[in-house]
Amino acid sequence: MLPVNINVCSDGLRQRTLFLDRASSLFLSIQYGSMKTILFSLSLLITFAVSAQKTYVPTEENLKARQEFQDDKFGIFLHWGLYSMLATGEWTMTNQNLNYKEYAKLAGGFYPSQFNAAEWVAAIKASGAKYICFTTRHHEGFSMFDSRYTDYDIVDATPFRRDVVKELADECHKQGIRLHFYYSHIDWYREDCPWGRTGRGTGRPDSKGNWDTYYHFMNNQLMELLTNYGPVGAIWFDGVWDQDGNPEFDWQLDEQYALIHRLQPSCLIGNNHHQVPFPGEDIQIFERDLPGENKSGLSGQDISRLPLETCETMNGMWGYKITDQNYKSSASLIHYLVKAAGKNANLLMNIGPQPDGALPETALQRLREVGEWMKQYGETIYGTRGGLVAPHDWGVTTQKENTLYVHILNYPDKELALPLQGRKVKKAVVYKDRSAVRYLRSRDGIVLQLPEVPAGPDYVIELTLD
Repeated sequence: MLPVNINVCSDGLRQRTLFLDRASSLFLSIQYGSMKTILFSLSLLITFAVSAQKTYVPTEENLKARQEFQDDKFGIFLHWGLYSMLATGEWTMTNQNLNYKEYAKLAGGFYPSQFNAAEWVAAIKASGAKYICFTTRHHEGFSMFDSRYTDYDIVDATPFRRDVVKELADECHKQGIRLHFYYSHIDWYREDCPWGRTGRGTGRPDSKGNWDTYYHFMNNQLMELLTNYGPVGAIWFDGVWDQDGNPEFDWQLDEQYALIHRLQPSCLIGNNHHQVPFPGEDIQIFERDLPGENKSGLSGQDISRLPLETCETMNGMWGYKITDQNYKSSASLIHYLVKAAGKNANLLMNIGPQPDGALPETALQRLREVGEWMKQYGETIYGTRGGLVAPHDWGVTTQKENTLYVHILNYPDKELALPLQGRKVKKAVVYKDRSAVRYLRSRDGIVLQLPEVPAGPDYVIELTLD
């Protein structure tokens, strides 16, 4: 990367102008230039972007996107790649120390004849989810989109020869679902990817790799994802934890984040590194845990002021595993969604599509069941923030302005005390049928006199506060 010195004006105008000039040159080089020219132009672009990233100030578009992300509350994660063909989960390549050249031969038989983007998006939309996060490239190194920077992708390496990311993006835009892209920072296939604590037994010849070429490869692919598929809601990174035994490893995230924010200012950045968010990140991710919990051992980090998201599997695995039929009940999924909202977080619920391109039938059934609940109770989830009453064993609260939704997930005794921090209640009703709920005022708030609870995973009482 060539260093370029520039004095930044106080209002940033000169820097932005020069950056746009370089960006324009870069896009022209992509259209008309050689690969060498493209890499050189990309180096210049990143050099100009990095100085702004170190003092990252989100744009108005970005801040608006953050609010919309928090309002959406519910998304579906899709882990799909060559690993689905082995039907043993997405980590099989490293868990079984499969040779990278032999593993790559799976691509020759990958033909997901049942893949239908319109059906996927329609089923997910019917669940009440507002966005999809799709694995464009997982740790196995296979790109699920048409990339000019590798032949190891779904268009060039498989007989299917269709860009599923393009079809999914087009359908998401058509049906009004936001699309996020998962992108792995590590690669068990590429020889230039430096080894971390995983993927060490795949037969790649050089443990040091070549970080410079691999870093350029990643950024070139990110440019493709952010320029060829329309508006992207977020880039969801994963894999920084792979170098946790080498804390001095420089991922050069500042430059990478700056590139993303410049290409699409409203695109959010999240990184599943299991730490407090780094500068330049727009959302904080928790894996298999609600914020403030650490049952899985991956989420002990402090909670930031950024928008929050927790990701969880619908059964036990992220990628398709034929023996894993241990699907969570629809009530459990609804509980997790409600608890996430009560902790001011989104829920990103995962499905592992089958190798033939269909979504598992049990997963589709769960989507339908959650969707039926969301049709009735979505108002108590969408657009809310964590309520002024903290989560308890009995449940959580969500809130919109002066409306507090009390979600009773574990029915207590006939009375439920709610500390309201000095707020007064004007009205209390059962959300479902608007019937009145009696309550007594207490020194700290009110005590609800609960009626008999009907069947269902969540009993919601709506309070109107002064």
